[in-house]
Amino acid sequence: MIMVMRSRIFSVLVSVLVWLLLGCSLSYASQEDIDCLRSIKDSLEDSFGYLNSSWNFDNTTEGFICRFTGIDCWHPDENRVLNIRLADMGLKGVFPQGIVKCKSITGLDLSSNKLYGHIPSNISQIIKYVTTLDLSSNNFSGEIPPGLANCSFLNILKLDYNSLTGSIPPVLSLLNRIKTFSVSNNLLSGQIPYFNVTLTAEDFAHNPGLCGKPLDPCQLTSKGPKTGIIAGAAVAGLTVAAIGVAIGMFFYYRRVSVMRKKKDDDPEGNKWAKSLKGDKGIKVSLFEKGVSKMRLNDLLKATNSFSKNNIIGSGRTGTMYKGVLEDGTSLMIKRLQDSQHSDKEFTSEMATLGNVKHRNLVPLLGFCAAKKERLIVYRYMANGTLNDNLHPVDDANKAMEWSIRLKIGIGAAKGFAWLHHNCNPRILHRNISSKCILLDADFEPKISDFGLARLMNPIDTHLSTFVNGEFGDLGYVAPEYARTLVATPKEMSTALELSFSSW
Repeated sequence: MIMVMRSRIFSVLVSVLVWLLLGCSLSYASQEDIDCLRSIKDSLEDSFGYLNSSWNFDNTTEGFICRFTGIDCWHPDENRVLNIRLADMGLKGVFPQGIVKCKSITGLDLSSNKLYGHIPSNISQIIKYVTTLDLSSNNFSGEIPPGLANCSFLNILKLDYNSLTGSIPPVLSLLNRIKTFSVSNNLLSGQIPYFNVTLTAEDFAHNPGLCGKPLDPCQLTSKGPKTGIIAGAAVAGLTVAAIGVAIGMFFYYRRVSVMRKKKDDDPEGNKWAKSLKGDKGIKVSLFEKGVSKMRLNDLLKATNSFSKNNIIGSGRTGTMYKGVLEDGTSLMIKRLQDSQHSDKEFTSEMATLGNVKHRNLVPLLGFCAAKKERLIVYRYMANGTLNDNLHPVDDANKAMEWSIRLKIGIGAAKGFAWLHHNCNPRILHRNISSKCILLDADFEPKISDFGLARLMNPIDTHLSTFVNGEFGDLGYVAPEYARTLVATPKEMSTALELSFSSW
């Protein structure tokens, strides 16, 4: 048994050392993806300067676009865009057609901006492989393009809070992977198509003419009435409908105006945190006895109510904030991304992770659940992520010394080997990259995000989750998958074997 464990640790360590020696010299730049982002920046009015301050195309270092605000890459050293997340940035303009050049994109979030015009009729050719599309809270008008039905990998489609008209194309019911579909607060009418997923009335609410499940049934026209009665009914119906539409539009635009005003009053982007005002007294469940007792209010004060200025990292599992308590203690608080687990399920999972301890794992101090928010508290790591140290924003920074790289490689190998082989129950990390390895004040590596895959939605098998494009900040990805989004067991096995060496 000991010999087997030594062999496993040695093989992982060799992969890490190979990456440390050669990883930073490799470049897989995709000019099309760079042109894609440049086109987006040029086509949109950047009212608040989020893109102008971060999207610097004069930088030519490896994976430089991966450090742009709102951009996730398939690999931090490779200029291939995985997700574009530009929500709530005050962007103005029409739908940016240049996205078509980001051929490997699987997620697009342009919600809560000021985009207008029609959703392109050829949208399935622009974002062919997306699994998540969020265009909510904009000013898009016109009809929902039937071509969206050709985006066959869609898991999430959000079009609510726009000015879309017409009916919901029946062909959208062919999207057999759909888990979330929302078109509420538009100007839609007609029969709601059947979707092979449970949807609620809230997903279709505040549309003047929509009917059918899960809303009220559509009114059937009786057979055989006289022509005069039909004409009179039609005129009366049109009159009532016009009045109804006018009233509906009045309240809709009034509501949109209020929403825009509220959005302008939220420059810190922490409206969700402010909504927890009534829950400030909730206790933070702690795993370590030496840690001072905390409540949600302490976390809010430590992070300035989770201000954008306190963000130190973000990814598919959530956003990480730095917090400083009143006694000067520094913490890291992760807000989980879209975790819809019940309090019982979340508490049970955290209780398991709280007992997972190793010198090369980031110490988990506690957790907190308030309304739909799930917060995890970690000990602060002074030297940030390994990725930031290998790829500093300031190119003049001194490269990491060989002795430090060796120390990090050995420590990371021990941590992953322990998680995958010795931990009880074993934890398959599923999110291995240099971004998930944090460094303390002595450059001792600490692995983060272990076990969080189980807290993400939807919960699915490893294979189907990979196929649906919900795997996290991906490490190794087989070239075949990047083109086809179809993963084989052989590719899954290779991904695990080459996770380290592909950094």
